[in-house]
Amino acid sequence: MGLIFFTQGILKFTDPNMGVVRFTRIGFPWPGATAHFVGTFEVLCGLLIVLGLATRLAAVPLLAVILTAIATTKVPELLRAGQGFWFMVSDARADFAMLCSLIFLLLSGPGPWSLDRRCRRDLDG
Repeated sequence: MGLIFFTQGILKFTDPNMGVVRFTRIGFPWPGATAHFVGTFEVLCGLLIVLGLATRLAAVPLLAVILTAIATTKVPELLRAGQGFWFMVSDARADFAMLCSLIFLLLSGPGPWSLDRRCRRDLDG
């Protein structure tokens, strides 16, 4: 999960079609600044999740990112002629999987190999 957000965040800086162009097409105000703002959170929080450091905290902004992505790119498909519910469900399967994974991380926290667990073990002695 963290690696997906990490790489998608980097793409928002390196590939205009994944960043500024995409955010312009969606209709975000200040698409360049918005793409870089979102990309920064994706890179930082994605890396934290990969490391298992502040896992629950890192999941919160990424939940906001994925919910916004679903609301701005998938929900409008419901209203487009020739698309509708089943098209949207199929197109959004990765987004929904990411949403469910983030909810899982928020609820369950870090795994046994995470830095969070290692730090807790060190503190507990």
